[in-house]
Amino acid sequence: MGDRLVLAIDCGTQSVRGLLFDDCGHLVAKHKVEFEPYFSPVPGYAEHRAEDYWRDTCKALQALKEESPEAWGHIGAVAVTTQRDTVVALDADGIPLRPAIVWLDQRMARCDEPMPLMDRLQFKIVGMTKAVEITRRKGKDNWMVENEPELWARTSKWLLLSGFFSFRLTGRYVDSVASQIGHNPFDYATRSWPRSDNSWRWHMCSARREQMPELVDAGEQMGTISDEAARETGIPEGTPVIAAGSDKGCETLGVGCVDETSISLSFGTTATAQTTSRKYFEPIPFMPPYPASIKGSFNPEVEIFRGYWMVSWFKKEFATREAVEAEQRGVPPEVVLDEHLEDVPPGSQGLMLQPYWGPGLKMPEAKGSMIGFGDVHTRSHIYRAIIEGIGYALLEGVERIERKSGRKVTRVMVSGGGSQSDAICQITADLFDRPVVRSETYETSGLGAAINGFVGLGVYATHEVAAKQMVHWDSTFLPHPEAVRIYHELYTRVYKHIYPVLQPLYREIQRITGYPDI
Repeated sequence: MGDRLVLAIDCGTQSVRGLLFDDCGHLVAKHKVEFEPYFSPVPGYAEHRAEDYWRDTCKALQALKEESPEAWGHIGAVAVTTQRDTVVALDADGIPLRPAIVWLDQRMARCDEPMPLMDRLQFKIVGMTKAVEITRRKGKDNWMVENEPELWARTSKWLLLSGFFSFRLTGRYVDSVASQIGHNPFDYATRSWPRSDNSWRWHMCSARREQMPELVDAGEQMGTISDEAARETGIPEGTPVIAAGSDKGCETLGVGCVDETSISLSFGTTATAQTTSRKYFEPIPFMPPYPASIKGSFNPEVEIFRGYWMVSWFKKEFATREAVEAEQRGVPPEVVLDEHLEDVPPGSQGLMLQPYWGPGLKMPEAKGSMIGFGDVHTRSHIYRAIIEGIGYALLEGVERIERKSGRKVTRVMVSGGGSQSDAICQITADLFDRPVVRSETYETSGLGAAINGFVGLGVYATHEVAAKQMVHWDSTFLPHPEAVRIYHELYTRVYKHIYPVLQPLYREIQRITGYPDI
C-alpha cells in the first residue's frame, strides 16, 4: 500500500459505495450501502430524495472508516462518480426543493412555446426537428416550469447529482466537466457552458447560466472537504476533492480504454459501447460524444437503453422456475441462467432479438422484436437470444464508431453486472470476433475516479500513464471460430435488416396505439 490512497465515492442507481484504492489500482477497502432505486409518486415517474443519497453516502463512509481505520488514515484525495442525468433543484440556501428526478424518469414537458425561428429552421435543414422536440420534452427543468412554477422560481441552482455531491463535500457549486451528461445546455464540442446567451442550447432549456455550477476539468482540484462535510462523512477537513466523471466515463477509463483501438462495453441497466478519442466525432449524426474522464478527450458512445435491464425483465416475467432452483441451491438466479446459456448453441437455433425496448432520439418509433420462433425454442433460447441481441446492437454501434474514427477496434474491455458471467463474456468474444478482457476489479467506475484522484495528486503525470499502472485484467476470452462464423452470418444477413424491414410497422403501431407517446 502506498503512502496515499484515493477515496472514490461511487453513487449508482441502486447503491452507493465508498472505495479506497492505492496507486497500483488495488482496491484496499470497500463499503456498500444499497437503496431503492426510486419511488414513483405517479406512474412513470422516478424520484429519489437527494438528502437520502447524501445520508446513505455518509453511512457508507463512516462504516468504511470504522472497518478500515488504518487505510482511512492514508486518504490523500477524494473523487466522485455518479449516475448520469439525475437532477437536483436547490434553493438559495442549498436546500433541495423537491426530490431528485432520476434518469429513469419518463415524464415529459409539453413545450408549447416554440423555439426561436432561426433555431427551428436550422434543425429542419439537418432533419433534427423531431429529435430536438423530444430532447426539449425530456428536460426536467422544462417540466418544472410548466408543472411546478413556484418551485422553479425558487430554484437557485440546477445540478446533476454529481454537482450536488460536490456541493455537499466542498460547500462550492462546482462540478466536473466529465460529469455533464444529461438534458442540460452543455456544449459538448467545447466542453463548457455555451459562451453566447443566444445559443440554441440555452433556448432548449429553462435553466439559465447563473443556475449552473462552475466546471473543472477531470483530474483537477474542485475544492477541499469542508468542516461540515468532515463531521458528516469522517473524511479529514481540507482533503482535496478531485474532479472525475460520470459512472460510464469512469468505467471506460477504469478498464483501460484510452484510445480508439479499444472499446469499453458496459453491461449495465443501460448497455453502452464507448471509446476514448482526442478528436470530436459523432458516431450517430448530431449525437455528440460525451466529455471523457480524461482532460481534453471525448467518449463517443452508442447506448442501448434498457440494455441489461432486459435480463431483470426476463427473470421477473419468465424465470420463476430458475429462481426457485437458485434459492434451493443457495446461488443467485444468474448462475442458473448462465448454466442454461451453455445448453443453447450460438445463434439460439434461429431465434433473434432486436433490443429496442425503449425509443431513441434517432429512432423514436422503435420497438423491440423477436423473430424466428419454432417449437424447439425454450426459455433458455429466449434468454440467450436476449444476450446475443444486446451484443448485436453493441456491435452495430462499434462499427459506427470505427467508421467515424477511422481506426479499427482490436480489443474489447467489459464491465458492469453482465461482465461477471463467463458465458456472456465468451458470447461477446465470439460475436465481436475480438479478444475480450475483464478487469481484476468489479469496481471499474470507482477505479476510474481513483485514477483521476492520483492524477490530481501528481502521483501520475497523465491519465494514460496512470491507467497503464493501475488497470489490471484477470480474464481474457478468445473467439471460437465456428461461433464467430455463425454470428457473422446472422448479424450481416439477418440482424442488420430487421429494423429497416420493421420500421414502417413500428410507425403504424405507434399511430394506432399511441405508444410510445412522442
